[in-house]
Amino acid sequence: MQITLYGTASTTSIRAMSALDGIIDKAVASAEARKIDPAVLLASRLAPDMFPLLRQIQIACDFGKGPMARLAGIENPKFEDVETTFPELKARIARVLEFVRSVPESSFAGAEDRDITIQAGPRTLEFKGLPYLVGYSIPNLYFHTSMSYAILRHNGVDIGKKDFIGPG
Repeated sequence: MQITLYGTASTTSIRAMSALDGIIDKAVASAEARKIDPAVLLASRLAPDMFPLLRQIQIACDFGKGPMARLAGIENPKFEDVETTFPELKARIARVLEFVRSVPESSFAGAEDRDITIQAGPRTLEFKGLPYLVGYSIPNLYFHTSMSYAILRHNGVDIGKKDFIGPG
């Protein structure tokens, strides 16, 4: 079996989004069982200078869909960051999964060498396709997914490595 850019990008995104979806279900169940306002979890962070859970999940979603669009050479769907609840975040994840699954593998022809330019705050970053995916996109996807997991785990949600890795 040959490793492809499409297979790597789509599989990584689907796995991360599915895992996030699952840990959100456990967070909701935990909040209900412990009589915790879900908004408290959504506002939680690991350190004062880090984004809260809500923003970590939004950013993870952006890194779930962005690489698929950029590497396919198609428009990256814009998701406004308006979610305030777990159900709204689950809907965002569902939209990401729907988009990822809609991108045809054929659109990745030549993606390894495709020029990718993105704005990261005030900086403009330029990559070729392969270094963008493996050196920027996937690490950011895992970082924000990991932070989401860690915030929930820190707040007593009963999740473990299997929840983070997702279904095999």
